[in-house]
Amino acid sequence: MLLFILRRLGYAVITLFLVSLLTFFIIELAPGSAVTSEISRLRSQGNVVSTQQVEALENQYGVNDPWVVKYGKWAGGLIRGDFGMSFAYREPVADVIWSRLALSVAMAVGAILITWAIAIPVGVYSATHRYTLPDNVITVIQFVGVAIPEFLLALAVMVAAVQFGGLDVGGLFSNEFRNAPWSMAKFSDMLAHLWMPVLVIAVASTAWLTRVMRGNLFDVLGQQYVQTARAKGVPENKVVWKHAVRNALHPLVMTLGTTLSVLISGEAVVSIIFNLPTTGQALIQTLIVKDTYVSATLLVMLAALLIIGNLLSDLLLAWIDPRTRVLD
Repeated sequence: MLLFILRRLGYAVITLFLVSLLTFFIIELAPGSAVTSEISRLRSQGNVVSTQQVEALENQYGVNDPWVVKYGKWAGGLIRGDFGMSFAYREPVADVIWSRLALSVAMAVGAILITWAIAIPVGVYSATHRYTLPDNVITVIQFVGVAIPEFLLALAVMVAAVQFGGLDVGGLFSNEFRNAPWSMAKFSDMLAHLWMPVLVIAVASTAWLTRVMRGNLFDVLGQQYVQTARAKGVPENKVVWKHAVRNALHPLVMTLGTTLSVLISGEAVVSIIFNLPTTGQALIQTLIVKDTYVSATLLVMLAALLIIGNLLSDLLLAWIDPRTRVLD
């Protein structure tokens, strides 16, 4: 087991290096720079920016340096824990990311918990009541949940919350709590603003995982060892939950490794609609203005989450099914 983990960590280092190199190269292929975007914004507001000022800014931020030189400066800073400066936010990249990462992870973890808490029991019920009216209703809801785009669902939830519930939506806090010190009331207000975007993020994953659980469990219930357990008089609930569900969970556990990074990157549109300061929102905004250090660092962090998630899913799968413990 230890050898397996060390080997996977070695692969992770190589993978992150290649991902960082490719990410930085692709971002640099796009024309323009953060300096160009900022100058265009200033001129659109009527400010006069001289050629000398433009050249000074380009020299300060190394706009005209070869991309390999830029990558070397950025990668060297990553090793030292210095992610560079964000031109768009005018603050260190580390501050931009860390101030948003906790909220993004909390939303993603919340969406995962909601997804699994709903997908497993509903999928089990659907598989054990196949082709009944409740199963058909669940199937229709699943297809609708997968088909509706997140931005459209987010807008619908916002409109419904305002029109029918009179709720305050948008932003992380209500007006009276934005500058207030932390308290239980402020924490409760934050949760009241977060449940809607978390629910929107979880809908598509829940619909898809419920469908996967239904199909897997139906196949498992037809296997010989399940039929043998029934023939021995084992209660049906025990047959389903102890014997069948445990093996039907394998595909769900395998996809768990990709879920966290996908949810964090996928919450970008939802965060923009609900005006939440998350990493997904920062990633889109910095890609638009080509704030290379922020966007490249965020993409590498997403790759790191993907690698860590895959390792954790492998270990969890080995714990669930001892037959998969041929890890070394």
